[in-house]
Amino acid sequence: MAEAEGSSPLLLPPSPLPPPPGMAEVEAPTAAETDKKQFGCAGGGVMDVERSRFPYCVVWTPIPVLTWFFPIIGHMGICTSTGVIRDFAGPYFVSEDNMAFGKPAKYWKLDPAQVYASGPNAWDTAVHDASEEYKHRMHSLCCDNCHSHVALALNLMRYNNSTNWNMVTLCFFCLLYGKYVSIGAFVKTWLPFVLLLGVILSVSLVFNLR
Repeated sequence: MAEAEGSSPLLLPPSPLPPPPGMAEVEAPTAAETDKKQFGCAGGGVMDVERSRFPYCVVWTPIPVLTWFFPIIGHMGICTSTGVIRDFAGPYFVSEDNMAFGKPAKYWKLDPAQVYASGPNAWDTAVHDASEEYKHRMHSLCCDNCHSHVALALNLMRYNNSTNWNMVTLCFFCLLYGKYVSIGAFVKTWLPFVLLLGVILSVSLVFNLR
């Protein structure tokens, strides 16, 4: 049957087609995957969690036993513009591309535009100079440690136009802005503490009931 003169057919948007059988739904990207895309677009190197490449990042990983009792305390390093990790791993030794205590569990992404030091490639220069300095220092758990090495690098590059970075500020900002590389890394960090806390509370309860 022909349509009436002057009338027009009703145009409806096509309904989305169902996914082919057997095709899984697309999962939402994790924080690490999102940051990886941002790094790639920015041209500052690509973040690769599997290869432990975190360009322009401060990275952190748990220390066995110590982190079990104090989950905010761990081992810290700083990455070059290509993502290679430099960390003060022991007396007179700064590791490169082989972070002490295992791969990073957390990363804190920094902005290279916030580097106020002059000169070409100021970020990598500061990381290199801080590492060379700490190759001549004794490691001290409480006074001069991996956090101090990262703080020196940030002070040399005048990150955020500041030369007041220290182990306390780094611990606070990493806790506040750091992102876990995976759910497994989060569990690895906090599960031992939760289990120990549960044991302590259970033992305390038993003694109080006597």
